[in-house]
Amino acid sequence: MGSESSSMNVTQPNLFIYTESTTGAVELFPAVWGALENLTDPHLAARKRAVERLEELGAARVSPLVAYMLATRLVDPDIQLRSRVARILGDVLSPDEHGQTTPDNVCSRLNAYLAQMRIPAILDLIEIVINKPALGSYVARLLNACPYAGDHLAEILADRKIPLPVRDRAARFIGMVGFLDAIPALERMQTRLETRLSGQQAMPFAPPPVPNETDLLPAIQVALDLLRAS
Repeated sequence: MGSESSSMNVTQPNLFIYTESTTGAVELFPAVWGALENLTDPHLAARKRAVERLEELGAARVSPLVAYMLATRLVDPDIQLRSRVARILGDVLSPDEHGQTTPDNVCSRLNAYLAQMRIPAILDLIEIVINKPALGSYVARLLNACPYAGDHLAEILADRKIPLPVRDRAARFIGMVGFLDAIPALERMQTRLETRLSGQQAMPFAPPPVPNETDLLPAIQVALDLLRAS
């Protein structure tokens, strides 16, 4: 007895469809829900696996809950995990390779969380870029979502207890993101440091202090140039 063989073209369905109906329903996928639970695990390895899985699924771009939960890891003690989350969320806030933008309700939920960032969280973001400078543009997008970031960055820049590399990066982010309200603070600090530098140059026999705050002048000038040109 013979049998007829037939071929079928089976198309693998996309896990997530970029429609309004998908957003919010994606949390029901077992893989996503399991990863979200592991995101709060006290063990670093479990949190890393969770972030990796959520990135593989592309869940942050289509789920407000996933985007929000990932944002809570921007202050994770592990800088490598924190860096990966910053890159994922920075991508969420920009169009993908096909020009597809993230749904508004995902962005609004993420922005609502980022808007609450204060100095400790911003210091964590700056540390990411000091460790991995290539992530600067991703972190800039996150800072741009916080209406207080300009003031906080100016406070970080002026705080003498904070290491110079962190303060230098704070100045550069002020210019990079375009926090115009920070111009007066930058100008005051520039004047103070230029006065100090002139005094040091007038007394070349005196060793400069270590660390030397005047090393911040180039970053401040770059920031002011960017802000004045905008």
